Amino acid sequence: MRILRFVIRRLLQLIPVLLGVVVLTFLLVRVLPGDPIQTILGPNATPEDAAAARARYGLDQPIWKQFLDYLGGLFTGDLGTSIQSGAAVGGEVALRIGPTLELVVLSVSLALVVAVGLGIWSARNADRFGDHSIRILALIGNSMPEFWLGLVLILVGYSVLGWFPAPSGRVDPDTNLTPISGADLVDAALTANGPAFTSALAHLVLPVATLAIVIVAPLLRSVRASALEVLHSESYVAAGAHGLRGRTLLRGYLTRATMVRVPSLAALVFGTAIGSTVLVEYVYSWQGFGQWALRGLLYRDYPVVQASVVIIAFAYVLVFLIADVVHAILDPRVKI
Repeated sequence: MRILRFVIRRLLQLIPVLLGVVVLTFLLVRVLPGDPIQTILGPNATPEDAAAARARYGLDQPIWKQFLDYLGGLFTGDLGTSIQSGAAVGGEVALRIGPTLELVVLSVSLALVVAVGLGIWSARNADRFGDHSIRILALIGNSMPEFWLGLVLILVGYSVLGWFPAPSGRVDPDTNLTPISGADLVDAALTANGPAFTSALAHLVLPVATLAIVIVAPLLRSVRASALEVLHSESYVAAGAHGLRGRTLLRGYLTRATMVRVPSLAALVFGTAIGSTVLVEYVYSWQGFGQWALRGLLYRDYPVVQASVVIIAFAYVLVFLIADVVHAILDPRVKI
């Protein structure tokens, strides 16, 4: 009941946060240089064509009227119409969000498993050769741009070794995959399409590896520091002095105490993954939410940019809410 009240309170606090994001985004996208109508129509468009396009998308109305119309559409689930494609933004979001969520969730999950395992092992072997090697690798991984790493993995994994498919999509077109959620791996599993599942998994390896390597480096360093703090704590030393065995110390004390900080770190890493997925999707032609949002920004597509920022802000708040709840479950000392 206590956690339920906390969740309800945080969800209510979400309303003013999202409202502030909506207002700021609406104003900021309209002060960006460039005209979306001229960008779409091109330099040869006549003033009459431009005026008709502005009237069609409501851009000839005063700013306050445009904002009220946009706000009213949000309350009814209408995210507007894309200036670039002329399609409903809500439908495009539903089509694009699945592939990006699939990529981000798999990458963050892999990064968490690797960071927790290597971080605890590195802390238990502090100042030894293995610890120094892991710290150097983490430093190198933290310094590599995701787009450069993606190009290197494509060069090695596809061009040189030929182990993975070309970076030209998410699944082979001849697998006859029936789209359901937009996440190809999930859809293949739901429809029991074996060839599509194998193809989607093969296409996922390189982009997931790229994103996981980028976000595992800072996460690994944080987990190692947290594990070292537990190893040097009085409670851990006292538990060892009372004769507890190594496996009990590892699982019952070190791992659990280290995992207390992981939810907050995972929430921060999730934000990093969302920011990095734009370039990763561009390199691998992933056609996901990040690439769609970037294209909307380049074309000054107001509804697309506004919807992208609101959805990302909602994801941030929701992820940190989940992290707080998991943190409270793992650490009984936390009061929420």
